[in-house]
Amino acid sequence: MRRLITTLVLLLATSAAWAAIPVWGYKIVHVYPHDTSAYTEGLFYKDGYLYESTGEEGESTVRKVQLETGKVLQRHELPPQYFGEGIVDWKDRLVQLTWKSETGFVYDLAGFKLQHTFSYPGEGWALTRDSRQLYMSDGSSVLRILDPDTLLATGGIMVTADDLPVTNLNELEWVKGQIYANIWLTDRIARIDPGSGHVVGWIDLTGLLDKSQLPEPGEDVLNGIAYDAAHDRLFVTGKRWPHLFEIKLVKKPSQ
Repeated sequence: MRRLITTLVLLLATSAAWAAIPVWGYKIVHVYPHDTSAYTEGLFYKDGYLYESTGEEGESTVRKVQLETGKVLQRHELPPQYFGEGIVDWKDRLVQLTWKSETGFVYDLAGFKLQHTFSYPGEGWALTRDSRQLYMSDGSSVLRILDPDTLLATGGIMVTADDLPVTNLNELEWVKGQIYANIWLTDRIARIDPGSGHVVGWIDLTGLLDKSQLPEPGEDVLNGIAYDAAHDRLFVTGKRWPHLFEIKLVKKPSQ
């Protein structure tokens, strides 16, 4: 199973830190349809539409999706040797990572026409951005900072929870000055202060979807965060999930 070898050890190592940090639950605001063939790796919201990247060799795509219906309005298929990963928009472009190929793609946002490729060392998992730079996850506890024009690394953020490194940082989204990160193979999203790298809160999405009904419950996990800043709407989904959820965060009482 993908990236699974050390996961249990890592989760045990961070469980104590999780208990000491504020936790938010959720309230479901709206449920939208989601393509169950989409092995979601990247997600963002822009100008009324969702943009989604999907993984798996031979099945990887970039898509423009109608939020209300889940209909794929525009689609680009990657060459079959690539496993598509995170995406982000920058100006009039869309940037996409791949998992182990050390190759990224830059498309024009309007038509998904390939403009050029770029290289990076190691694995590519996810991307997000603020108004100045891009942030990239690679499965480790360090988020890379990329120059959005050259796509070269300019720095990094070590992510910690009560001084313990947090690994398996996956899909990313910039939300109100924080970086939200799915923790792969869990129902948790970390709220990360980009200045310090500290996890300042957890979002616990336990029970959002009955994953036992999915084709591969161990693989079809929570992964996909999008934020509509203009209307303060937060969306989450998972790999091959039948639904995309709009949620509101609800602070849980301190333990």
